[in-house]
Amino acid sequence: MKVLVVGSVAYDDVETFAGSVRRVLGGSATFFSMASSLFAPTQIVAVVGDDFDASDLDRITVRGVDTGGVARAPGATFRWGGRYDPQFRSRETLFTELNVFAQFDPQLPVAYRESAVVFLANIHPTLQLSVLDQARRPKIVACDTMNFWIHGEPAALKAVLRRVDILFVNDEEALALTGEANMLHAARCIRAMGPATVVIKRGEHGAWLFHGDHITVVPAVPLATVVDPTGAGDTFAGGFMGFIAHALERGSILDGALYAQAMVAGTLTASFAVEGFSIDAIEAANIDRLTERHARLCAAMAPRDLPW
Repeated sequence: MKVLVVGSVAYDDVETFAGSVRRVLGGSATFFSMASSLFAPTQIVAVVGDDFDASDLDRITVRGVDTGGVARAPGATFRWGGRYDPQFRSRETLFTELNVFAQFDPQLPVAYRESAVVFLANIHPTLQLSVLDQARRPKIVACDTMNFWIHGEPAALKAVLRRVDILFVNDEEALALTGEANMLHAARCIRAMGPATVVIKRGEHGAWLFHGDHITVVPAVPLATVVDPTGAGDTFAGGFMGFIAHALERGSILDGALYAQAMVAGTLTASFAVEGFSIDAIEAANIDRLTERHARLCAAMAPRDLPW
């Protein structure tokens, strides 16, 4: 069962306590597909400039990702630069150069329109709606967004939310979207907007999933070293949605138990992404390494006897 992601393929400049890198491969669709492809065939729709290095696209296609939907346009590829504080508690955007991404008009190849699992990465809500109009009866649709769209395009974003099954947001975005001060109240409000399932990403504090009457909380994998958290949220979503596609292919039912398993898959893939700059660390991930890391996560989640 195939996964379709529509988002960005970009070049990033990143500064962390571990060092700095320039013009490294990034973008929401890049990180998502590197994780999703661990579990299911994945297709990308994005745009790059004529400065984009073909060898960088090869790093994605070698994972079996179908990049036939990545268009090349005259001009420069989307660029972003950011600096993180030593504890990764805040991030300063140094520059954002949309370049060819400013004119991005996602057109799904005919073969992509039948994708069963669709992920709308962080792009303008009107573009997300355009993709939904082109997709043909997907089994499940998820999307991401950010504060820029929450505050700047509320009507278009709410139109998207009425048509998706899952929304991925971080805790700050969840509160901004709803005006609530409590995460549980925020999740309830978001579900009333349309998505039956809400995933709230909380960085080093893990992630929360709200589905039906159930709340699933999965902690982050304990790591000795975090090098660069850029793309961790997209990698988490990729692992989550890729696992869903894999499970549906095997006849699983979309229910709370399956979503809980997908939370673990997303958490494991994201734990690899933060251990290196760009896609360097997630590039080395495979199912065997995810399985080994699963034991570490299970140990962190193990219940303890009550102290009384």
